[in-house]
Amino acid sequence: MAPRAAIFGCLGPVLSAEETAFFRAADPWGFILFARNIETPGQLRSLTAQLRDAVGRDAPILIDQEGGRVARLRAPHWREWDAALDFAQRAGANAPQAMHLRGRMIAAELHDLGIDVNCAPMLDVATQDSHAIILNRCYGYDPETVAANGRALAEGQLAGGVLPIIKHIPGHGRASLDSHFDLPKLDTPLADLQASDFVPFSRLSDLPMAMTAHIIYSAIDPQNCATLSPAVIDVIRQDIGFGGLLMTDDLSMKALSGSFEERTATALTAGCDVILHCNGERGEMEPILSETPELSGLAASRAEATLDLRHSPEPFDTAQAEDALALLMEDAVHG
Repeated sequence: MAPRAAIFGCLGPVLSAEETAFFRAADPWGFILFARNIETPGQLRSLTAQLRDAVGRDAPILIDQEGGRVARLRAPHWREWDAALDFAQRAGANAPQAMHLRGRMIAAELHDLGIDVNCAPMLDVATQDSHAIILNRCYGYDPETVAANGRALAEGQLAGGVLPIIKHIPGHGRASLDSHFDLPKLDTPLADLQASDFVPFSRLSDLPMAMTAHIIYSAIDPQNCATLSPAVIDVIRQDIGFGGLLMTDDLSMKALSGSFEERTATALTAGCDVILHCNGERGEMEPILSETPELSGLAASRAEATLDLRHSPEPFDTAQAEDALALLMEDAVHG
């Protein structure tokens, strides 16, 4: 049997017997971790092993470790990072090299814990209207800068044996609302989206995974956000050219309405390959499962191709990387 087309979260730092039984029966394709799941390196290695044991295979385990505000791994056990926009701007012309090191160093920490997928790079182009929830997580204010910095971070992660997810396709940067709580609607003309927002995603369309945006692009579909829109997902596939595994952003976010059954069925019908649900609440996961099939067809092929890219990390010395990063930043200041 193939796994279900879902990625689920769990409630705490240890799997309960009930959760283990639920995940064994549900067999989601993968799992995602949050701060509530994290205490120490040893505890986290145990949890990632428990999750894989529950489904009886080497399931992908995701995390949001962007650095800055969105970082599930924090001091004292793990390295703290400046927000990506501040980091990239401080690095100046050295930003791509610095972002590569950032990705490689983050990957080293993740891989050591049994985490093999990171929800980064974030390819949203910052604007003056960007909501604070997005702005300082962006990699720049123009699409070419975002694409170059995103490519560098993705390649750093891949060198460290951690798969990247590009987000939030086809672009969240213009949104002035937080889609965790509200549904943003953009009235931007399609030509403007094509000239800016879509560009970084098109440049990195060869990467294995992408996460949708819970945003309405009225020039493409005035009724449905990207996650639920066949028209927008057609743009993602045809115009942007993304051929990898397309996952939803979290289905429990307030930008979405309707029952969890409706959200799930609509997202899958629209063309998403995999459903993401993050909070670990079984009362929400069960209705999602009722509408979530086993992976099959193109979705299964994309999922298999994604996991085939996993590999052991290339040789790496963290201390040397720290020194190299410090020199890049110093050079940017004095250059």
